[in-house]
Amino acid sequence: MKVELNPNHHHQDQGTKTEMCRTIEVVAGGVVLSPAKQVSGAEDCADDLFIPPLNFSMVDNGIFRSGFPESANFSFLQTLGLRSIICLCPEPYPEANVEFLKSNGIKLFQFGIEGYKEPFVNIPEDTIREALKVVLDVRNHPVLIHCKRGKHRTGCLVGCLRKLQRWCLTSVFDEYQRFAAAKARVADQRFMEMFDVSSLKHLPMPFSCSKR
Repeated sequence: MKVELNPNHHHQDQGTKTEMCRTIEVVAGGVVLSPAKQVSGAEDCADDLFIPPLNFSMVDNGIFRSGFPESANFSFLQTLGLRSIICLCPEPYPEANVEFLKSNGIKLFQFGIEGYKEPFVNIPEDTIREALKVVLDVRNHPVLIHCKRGKHRTGCLVGCLRKLQRWCLTSVFDEYQRFAAAKARVADQRFMEMFDVSSLKHLPMPFSCSKR
């Protein structure tokens, strides 16, 4: 078993050295996922509970969203049969999470977007566009999208996906606000409103809402 950095997914903006996406491709030979351990008694029940990550939810068939997964969430994530994870945080992925990816044959796409606070919000449109291409590629499904809390960066990416699915802005904002709650940002909603999806409409849309 080995972890490989996939150079095909390194993107550089012209004139800059900024890396848009880091990917880790896991080549797992002979890895077999064992079923959840059997409960031997009532005292073991608490250890066998599946705990979803913060703000976990299903977005569409094969697409999920959440806050940053912790080790307590790994057993739950195994039940999803994930092929890939999209991380929208710029920090190095924690070692425990990397080991989880390795042992489960999950590929990591990391798009580093800083977690700014208003009024200093700078959401990179090109990075969101590249992340959407990963989401739209059914070969990456099932896929989990996450940032730190599963609110702003994840909310913006999902909101732009909803525009591709032809959701009206009212519904896009309602979903964003349901996760962001009191932390909803006007700048995030303006970004989703202004985001141009025309360059992505030629890509396949294998989702339940795409044929409306």
